[in-house]
Amino acid sequence: MTPAQTEKTNLLGLSVEKLAAFFETLGEKRFRAVQVVKWIHQNGVNDFAEMTNVSKNLRRKLTEVAEIRAPEVLGQWDSADGTRKWLIRAGSGSAIETVFIPDGDRGTLCVSSQVGCSLDCSFCATGKQGFNRDLSAAEIIGQVWLACQSFGQLQPKGPRKVTNVVMMGMGEPLLNFDNVVDAMNLMMEDNAYGISKRRVTLSTSGVVPALDRLADVTDVSLAISLHAPTDALRDTLVPINKKYPIATLLDSAKRYIERMPDTHRKMTIEYTLIREVNDRPEHAQQLAELLRDIPVKINLIPFNPFELSGYQRVSNNALRRFQQILLDKGFTVTVRTTRGDDIDAACGQLAGSVNDRTRRAERYRDAERPVRLLG
Repeated sequence: MTPAQTEKTNLLGLSVEKLAAFFETLGEKRFRAVQVVKWIHQNGVNDFAEMTNVSKNLRRKLTEVAEIRAPEVLGQWDSADGTRKWLIRAGSGSAIETVFIPDGDRGTLCVSSQVGCSLDCSFCATGKQGFNRDLSAAEIIGQVWLACQSFGQLQPKGPRKVTNVVMMGMGEPLLNFDNVVDAMNLMMEDNAYGISKRRVTLSTSGVVPALDRLADVTDVSLAISLHAPTDALRDTLVPINKKYPIATLLDSAKRYIERMPDTHRKMTIEYTLIREVNDRPEHAQQLAELLRDIPVKINLIPFNPFELSGYQRVSNNALRRFQQILLDKGFTVTVRTTRGDDIDAACGQLAGSVNDRTRRAERYRDAERPVRLLG
């Protein structure tokens, strides 16, 4: 046999439907898919021999043609505030990062979708690493599987630590559309993790054609990585804005929200506040006017400094002033608490280790980007 013929199918990233189709190719009944999905994602089993309600003959067959292979953990770090970060091997000399953030009874897992990022937002450490490739569906859902295993959540009567998932780690999720959708739908699958659609959130910088397709295949919560109230400013912070400007992006996001089956759905607007760049009262006023007729809640994120950023953290006074202007305009406004910065796990700090295909990381090492004060 050739290597291609002997390569085993990794079942970890297959949805119930795709797994049912796989079983049909083996001459098996489709209902086996639900059994195996439960074993993998609810019981944390990666050995077919332990699947006791599956026939011995099928278990033997699966051992020959399939596997359940999670990504390899290279390191784990725990913050003083309870945040946990994993460094996960992604092949080709690269690694990705995944972060768990506890908050009372809620635990949010920040999941990566790409090795590095093909975008280059000026305030994000991931972008400085360049880009290598998209993650497979198995590598994306594998981050959830590993985190749940880490906390004993997949054991009988194990604690439910991971209650929320945000696609806000390394990469732009909508540039890895099919694999991200498959993984998110597994997160929400009742026979897998059973996470509510309101607790699975996709964050995008604005890949409008993909966003226009999203409502056809899922109904997860939506976050828009905005960070600026005008095109002139956003062009500098989020370069994809030059292709899909703010009005185009918000129109697409509104169409997505309008197609959701439940009413009263709001999108989240993410706004990273950077000292003397986008934190002025006039920026808050412009943002309020921009979002006036859109169903949103606003999440303000203090910038977390990292090497080569050239930016500084917003002052507490500027942060409070910005928030109050928006509150006075009637918006729901939260401030994201900085968590895990002692292990470089705070928002915008995820960098991993990327075997960069773009040479972007090399360019940033050769010449630091200067600080630009923007009007």
